[in-house]
Amino acid sequence: VDTNLFPGGFNNLSPQMLPLAVQAAMAAIEKICPEAKNLLLIPERHTRNTFYLQNIARLASILRQAGLNVRLGTLSDEIKKPTWIELPDGNRLLMEPLSRLGLKKQRLGLKDFDPCSILLNNDLSAGIPPILENLHEQYLLPGLHAGWHVRRKSNHFAAYDEVAKRFAKVVDIDPWMINPYFVSCSNVNFHERKGEDELQTAVEQVLKKTAKKYREYGIKEKPYVVVKADAGTYGMGVMVVNDPAQLKGLNRKDRNKMSIVKEGLEVSDVLIQEGVYTFEKVNEAVAEPVVYMIDRYVIGGFYRVHTDRGPDENLNAPGMHFVPLAFEQNSIPDLGAKPGSAPPNRFYLYGVVARLALLASSLELERSDPN
Repeated sequence: VDTNLFPGGFNNLSPQMLPLAVQAAMAAIEKICPEAKNLLLIPERHTRNTFYLQNIARLASILRQAGLNVRLGTLSDEIKKPTWIELPDGNRLLMEPLSRLGLKKQRLGLKDFDPCSILLNNDLSAGIPPILENLHEQYLLPGLHAGWHVRRKSNHFAAYDEVAKRFAKVVDIDPWMINPYFVSCSNVNFHERKGEDELQTAVEQVLKKTAKKYREYGIKEKPYVVVKADAGTYGMGVMVVNDPAQLKGLNRKDRNKMSIVKEGLEVSDVLIQEGVYTFEKVNEAVAEPVVYMIDRYVIGGFYRVHTDRGPDENLNAPGMHFVPLAFEQNSIPDLGAKPGSAPPNRFYLYGVVARLALLASSLELERSDPN
């Protein structure tokens, strides 16, 4: 239901998974830039979100164990000189101001650090900072057009739709099993109530298609949709809808919530996506799986858990916590077991869907690449 190209939860991975992450990072470096020694990691601007900074510390640690010399360059205007930031787990990070290097200022680095590769962990919701433009001599991963100033969920899911249908044909399954219905809606203004009728029609369309599938498979639950800002991130600009009529009676609080996303950007385009019930549970709390990848390798994952939310609600909200997905003893199939007697290997299945989503992301980025 979502693919994040700038993940913020490497610190939620199980410690047992870290050797896999290091191995994947080494393979990625060998493929993309075998001569790489120095890597500049650029995080989000905010320096007060210590959970996010623990993610950066873990990511930097993985890359260092893969053999790279890693330093952190920040886009934050508040950091004018190298600054240590203390983390809750006792570690600390050194954040340094970015600097353009070279005679023609065509390289990016730090005052005394000239990297061959730059890794972005900043989703560029506010647009491209001038200091990142016109870099012609270094590898920048992912490309600038992967940021939310360009990216749209609707483009990603159009690509995923293609990939999922082709995969489903190969393994002979109904593509709906791995691919929820969606439509997109433009020129919506929640404050001024513009585009409400079109939005209601789109919601109704997805609910009807989903209800038909529910009848086909004998699913007793009531269908619902999730309305999302097409360029939204951080769980902002998200609303669950069970009935199109709900959209007519939105109160001011709900309209405000749907109008603004990260960096204060206004919402005008939305994605209406079939809601997928979350039936996984961790200690009786609703949980949804999140799978992490480096390059083309699945390196682990975790459950996002929320004790106050139901199976049809958005779990990416204040109050959530994370439980690492550890390798179970049964993660390798028992070849001697009778067909159908082994428990389902969920982690493998999640990994397959993650790899399909990554394929879709590569298609999406190829199509939106200005070069």
